[in-house]
Amino acid sequence: MKRTALLKHLTSMGCRLKREGGEHSIWYNPANAKQTSVPRHREIKDLLVKLICK
Repeated sequence: MKRTALLKHLTSMGCRLKREGGEHSIWYNPANAKQTSVPRHREIKDLLVKLICK
């Protein structure tokens, strides 16, 4: 999956960008108070996308 498509999905689910790290972006979901890191790769493997969206 492309990184831009994943970021659009996270935004549509109510997630917000918390901060930019060195190699990852940290996203926060205010609905369930969970956060996750998204690597800065053009293409992200499907298994990792499932773990991020969990």
